Amino acid sequence: MKYVVLIYGNPESRQAWAGMSDQQRAAGLAYYQQLNDELDASGERIVSERLAFPELTTQVRVGENGATTTDGPFAEAKEFLAGFYLLDCESRERAVEIAARIPEAAFGVVEVRPVMGLHGPEL
Repeated sequence: MKYVVLIYGNPESRQAWAGMSDQQRAAGLAYYQQLNDELDASGERIVSERLAFPELTTQVRVGENGATTTDGPFAEAKEFLAGFYLLDCESRERAVEIAARIPEAAFGVVEVRPVMGLHGPEL
């Protein structure tokens, strides 16, 4: 079963990252590398990526006059999508177990969502 784990950032998590020393940041990134290596070894990680901050977003809208773009951020929201994992796990419980290992879960929200194909959930 495929699940996407959505990692949300917020002002608190950004402040925590900004307040870390270079050594602490390196340790945090090493933790993610270890998690990735473990999930690769188990065959559960399909892909994962860190996303740029919302300020670097480009929004695309298509209307009667074609496509238009706007630079972000767009919503007055505290939380923003900061990264994701696409997993292939035996169960929802296993996906939740993995999501709980993501450090951002201590600062806000890490969401586990089943992946749906064109014809419904891939459960």
